[in-house]
Amino acid sequence: MVSFDAEFRQTLATLFAWRRDVRRFRTDPVDEALLRGCLDLACFSPSVGNSQPWRFVRVAEPARRARVLASFERCNAAAAESYAAEQREAYVRLKLAGLREAPVHLAVFCDEATATGHGLGRATMPEMLRYSVVTAVQTFWLAARAHGLGVGWVSILEPGTVCEILEVPCTWSLVAYLCVGFPVEEHEDPELVRHGWQQRLGTGMPLIER
Repeated sequence: MVSFDAEFRQTLATLFAWRRDVRRFRTDPVDEALLRGCLDLACFSPSVGNSQPWRFVRVAEPARRARVLASFERCNAAAAESYAAEQREAYVRLKLAGLREAPVHLAVFCDEATATGHGLGRATMPEMLRYSVVTAVQTFWLAARAHGLGVGWVSILEPGTVCEILEVPCTWSLVAYLCVGFPVEEHEDPELVRHGWQQRLGTGMPLIER
């Protein structure tokens, strides 16, 4: 039987605390065995009905990457316009993606039509399939961080456009677009905190009782 001691628990807490959304990457290539090892760990993630609906797609072709970047730039410009004066200026100063520099791009999809799991647990909450994919993203993220890799989740994209660019099955829905590589710098505080966008709410999560 496996047991986890206090030292391990403290190390795990440190890993959680130092998980960062990375936007500034070195262009050094990522070893294939390292990337595959992190993806293998992601497969241990929990999923509704053991459906394992995550589908990871590596985006390597320069032309496809360029189209994804164009989607980001369109969405980012539109998002900037949604803010008023001073906040808009703060927004445009932020670096919100490492799409140009990151050596690895991973698009993560949910296979909405998977027969694996035989539909268990999602008849009344079909969104559990996508939530299951999110657990795989988080597991991959923590595994990557433990090996010195940085991960950045790019959400300022057009999901339908990304599906079209990558020519995935029509039953796959985009959950995450990840930039992966070695970070240029290490910071304990999140970038959005460091640049004055939003402070963390703290670790004292309120527990609501009914």
